[in-house]
Amino acid sequence: MQDAIYVANKGVDSIGLNFHQPSPRVIDLEQAREIRRALPPFVTVVALFLDETEDWIAEVVHRLRPDCLQFHGNETPAFCEAWEVPYIKAIPMGSIADPSAYAREHGRAQGFLFDSNAAGRQGGSGDTFDWSKIPSAFEHPLVLAGGINASNVAAAIVRVKPWGVDVSSGVEASWGIKSTEMIDQFFREVERGDTNNAKSSRAD
Repeated sequence: MQDAIYVANKGVDSIGLNFHQPSPRVIDLEQAREIRRALPPFVTVVALFLDETEDWIAEVVHRLRPDCLQFHGNETPAFCEAWEVPYIKAIPMGSIADPSAYAREHGRAQGFLFDSNAAGRQGGSGDTFDWSKIPSAFEHPLVLAGGINASNVAAAIVRVKPWGVDVSSGVEASWGIKSTEMIDQFFREVERGDTNNAKSSRAD
């Protein structure tokens, strides 16, 4: 709860709640509901899944009422769309050769999260991937993940120009334990990246 309130007050757009049961970051549904009730206005809640059962997703959707679903596994477009909730599809850059073709299969996705993992495997490893593999003409809102932290997020923002950045392990003092100091440093570097982007745009 304290982590969620802290980052909300720092100005995050969205908070991801992990419902993948094998993950060490999985959250109890009742705790997720408490966090949702405590969040200030306009901070959205994203429910994260990786090849979950229909029953479990249905329970989360019904009881939590997330603003968005985020699918990290081998879910088909029809499966992702079945819940009638906006969704983001993760693109596992550890195994996908053509991100644009992958995105075309999920034509109704609200956006795409580029992560460093291989298909069907958990993210949150802290590993980066080669950003040059992101198509320069990618036509959809792009969220950059995969090893993003305070040491590289400013450069990532300038180079990739994503719609947003997704961070988990990059602000953790230990596995699953967030650090307010690392969060503060991350936000400072995000602001620096945004400032540098604005300067670059003016120079162009």
